[in-house]
Amino acid sequence: MITVYPAEKRFSADHGWLKTSFSFSFAEYYDPTNMNFGPMRVLNDDFIAPNRGFGTHPHKEMEIVSIVLEGQLKHEDSTGQTATTTFGEIQRMSAGTGVFHSEVNPSSTEEVNLLQLWFIPESNGIEPSYEKTSFDMDALKNKLLPVVSKQSKEGIAHIHQDLTIYLSDLEEGKIIQFEQKPGRKVFLFTIEGNLKINEDFELAKRDSARITETETVHIKANSNSRLMLIDLP
Repeated sequence: MITVYPAEKRFSADHGWLKTSFSFSFAEYYDPTNMNFGPMRVLNDDFIAPNRGFGTHPHKEMEIVSIVLEGQLKHEDSTGQTATTTFGEIQRMSAGTGVFHSEVNPSSTEEVNLLQLWFIPESNGIEPSYEKTSFDMDALKNKLLPVVSKQSKEGIAHIHQDLTIYLSDLEEGKIIQFEQKPGRKVFLFTIEGNLKINEDFELAKRDSARITETETVHIKANSNSRLMLIDLP
């Protein structure tokens, strides 16, 4: 089963310094039928103005991944971690038993666009931790590159949940396939471009698909495209 969620159907808000779109219930947007997809709880598409951002605030019992698409994002937290992330890097924070952090755009001239994802961890009571990893951007070409996974290794951020986040840059006309294991789910998000899924569904820029009970996910690029695929329990 493949269900497409068009970009324009997302809840969107413009706060001046922040323009954002929510794929799931979050903050002022509440839809009891759209709370999660498996352990995936949040996907926010944020555009933050120069020298602005989210001041220090708390989190607890959540795995938080930030993928910067353009610009820079600076992170600081109560464990003493600080780092600035751009495209080609992944930021993963386990809030665990509780942590305070801030996320701001350190540039005085350039907007930052990021995807922030929240996942429910496999268990509560994890010690808070932060990690920044880097991946080979050339390795995105026409294949699915894992960038976050429970099965982590060098270049792949570790997450406390049985999931894997893949990124790919797919050239026009190229095809990739993902084999979905029984009982698992796939979340697909078109960052840029236009995709055809299993010959029957099209995903334009910022569209997403939630896929279950589908043995093979066949992805073709109708134009040069960048995508995110998440394999979920």
